[in-house]
Amino acid sequence: MIYNELTSEQVDILGEVANISMGNSATSLSAMLNHKVDITTPSLSIVQRSHVLDDYSNTCIFVQIHYIKGLSGNNVLILKEDDVKIMTDLMMGGNGTVMDGELTEIHLSAAAEAMNQMMGRAATSLSELLTIPTDISTPEVDTIDVESVKIFEKMFETSEDFFVKVAFRMTVGELIDSTMVQLYPMHFAIDMIKKFIAAQEDD
Repeated sequence: MIYNELTSEQVDILGEVANISMGNSATSLSAMLNHKVDITTPSLSIVQRSHVLDDYSNTCIFVQIHYIKGLSGNNVLILKEDDVKIMTDLMMGGNGTVMDGELTEIHLSAAAEAMNQMMGRAATSLSELLTIPTDISTPEVDTIDVESVKIFEKMFETSEDFFVKVAFRMTVGELIDSTMVQLYPMHFAIDMIKKFIAAQEDD
C-alpha cells in the first residue's frame, strides 16, 4: 500500500509523539553537553525521498537507528556539520569552538554517542506512550554531501518514496540555533499511529 497523505488527527498524533519523545531527549543531550538544550514543538510535513535534503547546504550528518523491538522500521536524524562540531567540542569539555577542517572520526563518534543517548531516551518515552517494549540498534552515522541523493537513498531499508519529516528548532545555549530533522518512512509513521491509538483505547 502507498501512503502519501495523513489526516489531521494522524498529524496531531505524530506531533504529540514526537514532542514527548524528543522533549525527553533534549534532557539527555543537555546533560551530555552541560548546556541548556531547548527543542521547540515540531512541524510535520510529508516529503518525497528526493526532496528530503532540500533545506540543507554543503555536508550534513545522518544518524540512523533501527527499531529492533516494538516497532518495525528505521528513524533518521539529520544534523548540520557545524552543529556536530560544536557538540563534539562541548562533550570534550571545550567551549563550543568550531574548528576549520573536515569532520573526523572523533566528530562522528561524538555524534553517534549523543544520538544514542537521545534516541535511547526517545525509545523509552515511546515505550511508555505506546505501552509496548521498544529497543533500538546502535546508531549508524554517515556524512552525506547534499548533492549525493543516490547515496542517501541507499541508506534506507525501505523503497517507499514518501516520508514524514518532523522538523524541530533546537538551541544549545547561545552556541547552536538550528533545525534538527527526524524522518519516518510512511509505513513506520502509520504503524506508530495505530499503536498509539490502541494504547489510548486500553487506558
